[in-house]
Amino acid sequence: MAFIELARERYSLRKFSGKPIDREKIELLLEAARIAPTAHNNQPQRIMMITDEQDLLKVDECTPCRYGAPFVLMICYDKNASWKREFDGADSGMVDASIVTTHIMLEAQDLGIGSCWVMHFDPAKASQLFALPENIIPAALLPLGYPEEGSGPSPRHTDRLPQSDFML
Repeated sequence: MAFIELARERYSLRKFSGKPIDREKIELLLEAARIAPTAHNNQPQRIMMITDEQDLLKVDECTPCRYGAPFVLMICYDKNASWKREFDGADSGMVDASIVTTHIMLEAQDLGIGSCWVMHFDPAKASQLFALPENIIPAALLPLGYPEEGSGPSPRHTDRLPQSDFML
């Protein structure tokens, strides 16, 4: 599939079936994360795979946006490993984690797996519940799984600004 088609077809899935994801597909998702570009190629991404029912309940304590997904990736970055811009000290960690998350979402789409980028979560609570070290910063939750029958994109999915509205 051409990239532009893949990008257009991907949507935020909010109704997951309980079907598990094959290990080989999980490996492809993780490979997409591994090869994602990061600032200075520091590769500060740190990813937690969450599949255990007890841990999925912890995700539910942090966000109402798991939507019943059987598999969640918590995309984090190591603030000690992320690149810092010399001019103002800006930390690339959140941007790097966002790029990694996007790579995973697009690979998931290509594999027929649905995803939903979740930033609506309590990172402090996630850090506490999952006992993350102080230097590991949660950036996004990524529920993944196969679409439940009858699911589809939200009505606003295709609402896009014309290019002239975002060009400076």
